[in-house]
Amino acid sequence: MKSVLRTVIKATLVLFAAFVLGGALWWNSLDLSSQRLADPRTMPGQLAFLSDGIQEKRGTILAVVTSTTTAGDAINAGYELTELARAYYVFRANGYDVEIASPQGGRAPVNIDEELTEADYAFLNDPEAQRLVNATRRLTDVDSSEYDAVYFVGGKGAMFDFGNNPEAEDLAVHIYERGGVVGAVCHGPAALVGARLSDGTPFLVDKSVAGFTNEEEIFLIPNAGEVFPFLLEDALRDQSSHYTEAQKYLDHTVVDGRLVTGQNPWSTWSVAEEMVRAMGHEPVQREATREEEAIEVLASYYEQGLEAAKNTRKALPDADKRLILLHSLIAAMEWELWRAFELQSLAH
Repeated sequence: MKSVLRTVIKATLVLFAAFVLGGALWWNSLDLSSQRLADPRTMPGQLAFLSDGIQEKRGTILAVVTSTTTAGDAINAGYELTELARAYYVFRANGYDVEIASPQGGRAPVNIDEELTEADYAFLNDPEAQRLVNATRRLTDVDSSEYDAVYFVGGKGAMFDFGNNPEAEDLAVHIYERGGVVGAVCHGPAALVGARLSDGTPFLVDKSVAGFTNEEEIFLIPNAGEVFPFLLEDALRDQSSHYTEAQKYLDHTVVDGRLVTGQNPWSTWSVAEEMVRAMGHEPVQREATREEEAIEVLASYYEQGLEAAKNTRKALPDADKRLILLHSLIAAMEWELWRAFELQSLAH
């Protein structure tokens, strides 16, 4: 009996050692260190697309951020840094000044969730950008006639102080009816839910729109229906018959004339650039980030399958491995184990 037990113990130890060794070899094969992270010391002048941008002043865009600090059980509800920083520099590169407002005015709370790019760090190191977010204009003090466009930045707090906010709604309507552009990303479209045109028609009726989906929300916050006053997808579907969504956590931007909306933080670059197009200009050329290339690989996988994704991956060797692995982890957490296996293979 003792010999059998010793054999079982030895076999278990061998299997455990093989598992650990295999895991170590797999992790080493990813070679994550070959992809450097963005430099936290990046300054705006180091952003090539900004330095090579339009010098003439084309107008002014108002970015609106939340004033809400927390939601539910101490969930950080501030504006999403990536959703403001990336759009801010796209607007600046294309000749637009940017001002920032919030429902309460003053210093706006920030949330930093995603892996940061050079543009995000540049925003944190930019004295002018930091001055703007630390002294936002109060919405009640904003004159909509001063702006060519309004951009509603996401962040969980938007669900509390953008929705059913008369100042935010009137701002969007006044700019839109003057021929301006309205943009919003992630939770930002909450500002449009209760908006009505001057003739009383709901703003979103017969308009195509995107926003943070129920699936994305509940994956991150299982009790989201209790934490937030409403779920954004439900509200948008109630207002618009043309709500659309894509695979969760991938770029999905919808353009309906002078209304531009994006599904989640990964839609920020495309929302900002489509807003520039809606204002009548072709956006300044910008080198895609590794994150955007990873999104392209993932979109190819979800839309066309593994082989197509492998071909896309070969064409984009610098695609962010960490983001691809994140999607693999999400699949594993949802017990889609084969999908998790296929996705992780794309990170090599």
